Amino acid sequence: MLLEVRELYVEFATRDGIARAVNGVSYGVDEGETLAVLGESGSGKSVTAQAVMGILDTPPGRITGGEILFRGRDLLRLKEEERRGIRGAGMAMIFQDALSALNPVVPVGDQLGEMFVVHRGMSRKDARARAVELMDRVRIPAAAQRVRDYPHQFSGGMRQRIMIAMAMALEPALIIADEPTTALDVTVQAQVMDLLAELRRAYRMGLILITHDLGVVADVADRIAVMYAGRIVESAPVHDIYKAPAHPYTRGLLDSVPRLDRKGRELYAIKGLPPNLTHIPPGCPFHPRCPMARDVCRTDVPPLYEVGADRGSACHFWRECLHGPDH
Repeated sequence: MLLEVRELYVEFATRDGIARAVNGVSYGVDEGETLAVLGESGSGKSVTAQAVMGILDTPPGRITGGEILFRGRDLLRLKEEERRGIRGAGMAMIFQDALSALNPVVPVGDQLGEMFVVHRGMSRKDARARAVELMDRVRIPAAAQRVRDYPHQFSGGMRQRIMIAMAMALEPALIIADEPTTALDVTVQAQVMDLLAELRRAYRMGLILITHDLGVVADVADRIAVMYAGRIVESAPVHDIYKAPAHPYTRGLLDSVPRLDRKGRELYAIKGLPPNLTHIPPGCPFHPRCPMARDVCRTDVPPLYEVGADRGSACHFWRECLHGPDH
């Protein structure tokens, strides 16, 4: 296993109390595999990724339990200097807002080349040449001429390609893409996702794709982990989830995806809001919004039941959700 997260807990100190952002998350990704982590805003997807990368804001955030194993080494036990050596060379992250992630007053070629100067000891001239190669690799037209351009001179889709190039620079074994297509139109979204899939195959990278959009991951993910209130509520191979979800929250997310065969109908939306992480309700955290909720859901936290081969669901009534009310 390339990366294995085991029983990770992360909390934040806030004025209103302790916000429990990640509550016992476990997942793994192997070389050449894509894991999609899904959920609404505030479900803990990005916080888990920041903990993995070692870029969590501390304070106010802190990891209170768990392990993060990268190629068998627990990253939480390493010194900061060792973590810094793994970032970029071993694992890299693509952030969702390329314009704010890139330095607006430094040419993109210098920002790409900096990776080679710092990690590989290259000269500025050689690093600039590698930056042009990277821009070519992510299919930015006229890379040799545009390497001296600034971020604001590129479109949103091209800026996201630069972010991908930056993450790919040192050919890491793992890339975490945090909402990489959020601010892009549908056509550019598809191009960016195709590019990520192509690079993953070419370099046998592991890819963790963080998103709230089930429509984005159908063609690129191998497995899906669905998060809610800092927990994984369903984990399964991608086709199993699309065929028959085993958790009411997953079903709600699927039903809310626009579909051509429902043209003209009102879009479905999950009622209510995600819980306040300083006051997560007792029992199943989804029960206030769940159409299947019963008394046991309000008192007992469901474990991640094994519901099939390589598949789990944190729902007391997963059989009913998966097979229908007769089960």
